[in-house]
Amino acid sequence: MSNAREIPVRNGNRKMSVSNSFDPSLSFSTSPGAVRSPTASHANPAAAAAKQLKPFHTGDIKVLLLENVNKIGQTMLKEQGYQVEALKSSLPEEQLIEKIKDVHVIGIRSKTKLSEKVLKHAKNLFVIGCFCIGTNQVDLKYAAGAGIAVFNSPFSNSRSVAELVIAEIVVLARQLGDRSNEMHAGVWNKVSAGCWEIRGKTLGIVGYGHIGNQLSVLAEMMGMKVIYYDVINLMSMGTAQQVTSLDALLQGADFVTLHVPELPETKNMIGAAQFELMKEGSYLINASRGSVVDIPALINASRSGKIAGAALDVYPNEPAGNGDYFQNDLNRWAEDLRSLKNVILTPHIGGSTEEAQTAIGIEVADALTRYVNEGTTQGAVNVPEVALRSLTADEPNHVRVIFIHHNVPGVLKRVNDILGDHNVDKQMTDSRGDIAYLMADISNVNVNEIKDLYQSLEELSSRIRTRVLY
Repeated sequence: MSNAREIPVRNGNRKMSVSNSFDPSLSFSTSPGAVRSPTASHANPAAAAAKQLKPFHTGDIKVLLLENVNKIGQTMLKEQGYQVEALKSSLPEEQLIEKIKDVHVIGIRSKTKLSEKVLKHAKNLFVIGCFCIGTNQVDLKYAAGAGIAVFNSPFSNSRSVAELVIAEIVVLARQLGDRSNEMHAGVWNKVSAGCWEIRGKTLGIVGYGHIGNQLSVLAEMMGMKVIYYDVINLMSMGTAQQVTSLDALLQGADFVTLHVPELPETKNMIGAAQFELMKEGSYLINASRGSVVDIPALINASRSGKIAGAALDVYPNEPAGNGDYFQNDLNRWAEDLRSLKNVILTPHIGGSTEEAQTAIGIEVADALTRYVNEGTTQGAVNVPEVALRSLTADEPNHVRVIFIHHNVPGVLKRVNDILGDHNVDKQMTDSRGDIAYLMADISNVNVNEIKDLYQSLEELSSRIRTRVLY
């Protein structure tokens, strides 16, 4: 039997040759390696096995993975039959533009920047996988407007980050970083001044999401009092207490730890005025985004003794790869920061554990596979989340239509006029701002009709991207 295939698509006026040409002699096919439907909980357990749709010959799917994506994630994609190229580092912009021209799927971590300039050259790209929490390295709005879905893994490394913060709290309180550096230099300096137990101290968590939640529980287990601030009211874990403002948290905490996204509202949210509000001899930890802390203000607060220590895992500008790059030509204050006492500097390793990277690799690779093979957008960050139960093996002459379009009046009527000559078994649509996403399964479709069906949808003025899976 032939592998299921997808009609060639085009982006704007540029034809997108992401598959072999449509061949009316092709027969419908099913796959023996069917996967569980993402909406299987709604299905009858006794129903026929799900049929794994694939857009076109899986050998034609080109996947580019950058920044040393986890091996298990790579394997999952290769097992689908995709052509996977995996590189250990990110690429400079010009190399990335050249490399991305022919790929259908790209997987990145935090260093690769997928700007509008880069994405404009990705004529075949229809999905991006961010093998990390953040998505600020991708121009999400442009991607959505080009019909490119973006997936990430927002929770898989939460525990790893929380554990790192707990470790840093202890290391800062005991000045372990300085003592270790001294011993490596041959200096024996046994002191207790300025060294503390963390039991009984107050931890202030800014941003009480998944990381903040877990950190809250771990800190209480170690005898700390926990207060937290978030822009929305959230139920506390344990005996943690929410405070009404950032100022209140800064004034009441011995340790302040930041877990917020990169937004205009969070840029330099900790600056000179905020350091002034903090307790004398307190500590600051940032494992969120590099733009959140005004680093020159932190340097001044450390030198003046206002804060007793800090731990930073993220920075405004970070190197694209490993090496001797954390210098003043990257960030003008780098050497001043490196000279400070009781300041822990780590190279964005909050989520860099074997467990976290494995979980991220599995989650994102699964999301990419479901999107490529079935069109499911559950978990996407920039397009509406839509899913239909899988087609089954006893539905051979069915077609799944995916129509990404501008959210304007009259589109559904025109789409349904086109689909009206066929029996629509299932249909679901949702919108997100200016973008709408429609999925429909239609039955009893003659293979010779698919090309006309596809072409009719492509001619709609509202179209962003059309996919036909069978």
